[in-house]
Amino acid sequence: MPFLTSPHVAPVLLLIASNLFMTLAWYGHLKFTDKPLWVVVIASWMIAFVEYCLAVPANRIGYGTYSAAELKTIQEVVTLTIFVIFSVVYLKEAVTWNHLIGFAFIAVGAGFIFRGPIGS
Repeated sequence: MPFLTSPHVAPVLLLIASNLFMTLAWYGHLKFTDKPLWVVVIASWMIAFVEYCLAVPANRIGYGTYSAAELKTIQEVVTLTIFVIFSVVYLKEAVTWNHLIGFAFIAVGAGFIFRGPIGS
């Protein structure tokens, strides 16, 4: 159990959990187009509150072990991964080669963030 609570792992797990809620808040309402916009906005805010309750501790715990840029990069990679799964499973949308190539470029960029300074 100490492994899960380490400052290397806990922030990543919390960011994964927070992104599940944020993806649901931002995109879950797309299946409920019959509901008034104000209703889905309030519902999304309530879901997003849970996301903040997970993301803020993730960043607080992870900062120092990871730089702010690394934490943001982890969050973005997690966001894209969860979004792809969500869009296929929940929204029933296809992932195209264009999407995969675009995400691959983002992954290459993320690799540079964690690589360290070039030339050192």
